[in-house]
Amino acid sequence: MTLAKILVAGSANLDFVVRASRIPGPGETVLGHGFRTFPGGKGANQAIACARAGGCETEMLLAIGDDSFAGPVEESLKAAGVRMHAVRCHDEPTGTAFICVSDDAENAITVAPGANSRLRASHLPALDGFTHLLLQLETPIETVVAYARAAHASGVTVVLNAAPARALPPELLSMVDVLVVNQGELTVVAGHEGSTDECLRHIDVPCVVVTLGERGCCARAGGEMIMQNAFAVTPVDTTAAGDAFCGVLVASLGQGLQLGEAMRRANAAGALACMRHGAQTSIPTRVELQRFLEKQTNDRR
Repeated sequence: MTLAKILVAGSANLDFVVRASRIPGPGETVLGHGFRTFPGGKGANQAIACARAGGCETEMLLAIGDDSFAGPVEESLKAAGVRMHAVRCHDEPTGTAFICVSDDAENAITVAPGANSRLRASHLPALDGFTHLLLQLETPIETVVAYARAAHASGVTVVLNAAPARALPPELLSMVDVLVVNQGELTVVAGHEGSTDECLRHIDVPCVVVTLGERGCCARAGGEMIMQNAFAVTPVDTTAAGDAFCGVLVASLGQGLQLGEAMRRANAAGALACMRHGAQTSIPTRVELQRFLEKQTNDRR
């Protein structure tokens, strides 16, 4: 069986993470009780989730600075087995994210794109052999559109995680095969305030997967609705849970799994990511994912 070959094109950051009793409000200072740095960025997180899920080859197109922050980013991707197409920027720093994680596992994130803002259409490698292109919205929207256009023209399955939330050009949506959003992002992309079903009726994409937090996820594909319940876990940090979901979903679809089973595996990856601190450090391996799913199956018997 030929392995799926997935290209992730997107952001790579170094995350600066402070833990605190709660996330501060406007103008408020809250004393934290822990600080660490972690490799992150939606694109890099999702690439690592794809690679760790197994069953596919994973490559990533990213832009990084000529600085010390780039090292941990590259090392993390390399350790996960992701082949990099790295654009080195000498006039922009590696992207950074400043994250406050509260004791109840919620987070607030501010991103400084840095080199991520320099990704251009011309940087896209040849798409020969790739089966899937996974995109997010932490890089310039015109670049995202250009990548989707090239992949669509080449017969590559285009998967878009529409995060951070923003209105999308109709041209981009017309080239997307699988759209992944949370409930807030769904409302923004649909341009409609209403129920999940109502919002889905405003989006003309063949397959839309909506993550629902502690309620799991649902999807509309080919006129059919699919629901997958969440796995009950005690979260310590929700950072990168959505990215773990996206990466494992695409890897699972690349392996030929049906959408419902791919969603179940993606749910499990998101749940496991919530049980650990950090972004890429929280993303499970294939073995961890399989053990978790087997335990869930056994517990139901």
